[in-house]
Amino acid sequence: MSTFRFTSTPIDGGALRAELIDTHCGGFTCFEGWVRDHNEGQQVTHLEYEAFEALGVREGERIVAEACERFGVTQALCVHRLGDLQLREIAVWVGVAAAHRDEAFKACRYIIDEVKHRVPIWKKEHYVSGDSGWVNCERCATHAHDHSHADHDHHHAHG
Repeated sequence: MSTFRFTSTPIDGGALRAELIDTHCGGFTCFEGWVRDHNEGQQVTHLEYEAFEALGVREGERIVAEACERFGVTQALCVHRLGDLQLREIAVWVGVAAAHRDEAFKACRYIIDEVKHRVPIWKKEHYVSGDSGWVNCERCATHAHDHSHADHDHHHAHG
């Protein structure tokens, strides 16, 4: 089973949870990141996600492996949507099954924080005003700014 993947179809948290069920685990925790209707004072109508998929999968799998090693977790998975997403849809899902709750919570938090920080994913926010704006991953912002001459003016870091 891959531990990190992208999908262009709606995320089904129940089906993903079923992938992690393990008789050695006594606890499960997950995080769902939803498309909300606002960001930094702008009313958002929908989002588009793009990613550098090959690099993103490699980095995402590395993050999940780090979490498993650091917190003693045996089952973890992260799935991120690509394409056009409407309000209330799940943009990212992280699930962790572990022997105990403490490591499950810690690993889940580590995975979502590191994915947001390190995986090359860009989102385009569409606003009620008709405008739109690109937002990219935090660490990738420096790379995009330093190395992209065609598009870096509309990419900025977002925390």
